[in-house]
Amino acid sequence: MRPKHGFTLIELTVGLMIASIVVLIAAAVFAAVADRSRTLVSARQTLDHDGNARRWLQASFLSLEVGERQDSTFEGHSGNLSFSAWRLTSDGWFEPGFIRLERDEEHHQLIAIQSRESPIVLADSVVAATFDYLMQPGLKSLWMEQWVSRVSAPVAVRLRIQRALAGDKAVVDTLLFLIKERG
Repeated sequence: MRPKHGFTLIELTVGLMIASIVVLIAAAVFAAVADRSRTLVSARQTLDHDGNARRWLQASFLSLEVGERQDSTFEGHSGNLSFSAWRLTSDGWFEPGFIRLERDEEHHQLIAIQSRESPIVLADSVVAATFDYLMQPGLKSLWMEQWVSRVSAPVAVRLRIQRALAGDKAVVDTLLFLIKERG
């Protein structure tokens, strides 16, 4: 009798089954990692967009101009806001411009409309956006739903953005923007 070399058919079948199970598990793990990676990238992009929108709004409110020129005004209502401000141009200079903040109901976005430029999307999935205006600071501070003036602006603007989440859930972000000191 000669010694046997090689594997039996059963041994080969068992080995192939184990290898295929390992490959299936590895594929599932890699798919889960790739899916989580895409979710993480999407969340990061949303956070970056929200942070840039807040910085843009903060810079706009800090460069607000009321009563200094003939066409400078502040007009704030509960659903929209418009004001004059100094804006940085593409060639690096500042020039006065007009900014309007409002909710785009068709696209469910909070947008900023600037003179001579395309609108900027500040927030997505917006169900509602409301503005309030701080009349004076202190313990007895008074928030108003409307502020219309050619000569003055409020001390601060409070923006509440209600966003739709998955299902019937919603979240409200409250942002507070100080107006630059004048005089």
